Amino acid sequence: MNESSSPLGKLDGAKTVVIINYGAGNIKSIQFAFKRLGVDAILSNNPDEIVAADKIIFPGVGEASSAMKMLQESGLDTLIPTLKQPVLGICLGMQLLCKSTEEGNTKGLGVFQTDVKRFSNHVKVPQMGWNVIKDLKSDLFKGIKENEYMYLVHSYYAEHCKETIATTDYEINYASALQHNNFYGVQFHPEKSSLAGEQILKNFLEL
Repeated sequence: MNESSSPLGKLDGAKTVVIINYGAGNIKSIQFAFKRLGVDAILSNNPDEIVAADKIIFPGVGEASSAMKMLQESGLDTLIPTLKQPVLGICLGMQLLCKSTEEGNTKGLGVFQTDVKRFSNHVKVPQMGWNVIKDLKSDLFKGIKENEYMYLVHSYYAEHCKETIATTDYEINYASALQHNNFYGVQFHPEKSSLAGEQILKNFLEL
């Protein structure tokens, strides 16, 4: 797909999107995905820019304890849970929004009232590749059909809770997306999930 255009079309109206830049995340692919939607996403760890944005992306690729340490060193660990605009945590970003994760025995930000566990050694870890999402319950999934394929790379999963808005099966059935008020989280990578993932990002911008 051309990096500069999307068959889904571009959004109407300007949107200020900030991708939280704290040293963890595959940020370029997220930027390219928004560029296809006609949005220039800004990378920033500046609290004033983050608070002023219309939409926030909280990415994460890496190890939980070191990522949390980077958030703490910048003060973003206290800022992020107070944000009032729509926030989308992706992969490790979603997991850090939970109460805790077994990865490095790390305390999370506590936005989502669930814990993150490791898959057992009975399955290939990490889960890497395409898997389906189902039991979809949010406007985040407008236009997305049940059992749509998304791209995942992860060794840890969020346990089910009342905030679960999508599920996936891999060894067990787990929460592959969560929502609490203005906070959303997806375990999969929408920026790497073809047109369906791009539709989810478009839906997020239109929330």
